[in-house]
Amino acid sequence: MNTKILVTIITIILLTSYGCKKINLEHDEAMNLEIKAIDFSTLTPGEYTGYYAGGMYGWRENECKVTVDTLSKDYSRVITIELIQSVEDQPQSFFDELYQRVIDKQSLQVDVISGATLTSKAHFKAIEDALIKSESENLK
Repeated sequence: MNTKILVTIITIILLTSYGCKKINLEHDEAMNLEIKAIDFSTLTPGEYTGYYAGGMYGWRENECKVTVDTLSKDYSRVITIELIQSVEDQPQSFFDELYQRVIDKQSLQVDVISGATLTSKAHFKAIEDALIKSESENLK
């Protein structure tokens, strides 16, 4: 066998192996993201921006705006979640469905979108970031 062909094949195998390792590391990190259980009813009304850096390679970086309103003096509710930016190429309907699940249940403990588990979890992290800012307003 020609030496050039053999070197090319070995190089392709090594690069593919390296790429697969990086993808597996990123997938493991994304699958193990912890989403905090936040009590939506105690949030401080206002608009809060949430950001998630996207993991070790930034593949799922995103930012959203969460609006919290008061239903009564002792009860708050998330009324809207809007996408500000996402590095992933997903249709707007994806984000609308994901955000609506959170709004409907008033919880981050909702089902991910089938086939987009890692992306869903990344967007939950941005929402969580916004909600933590709302929680911290209660402490002031």
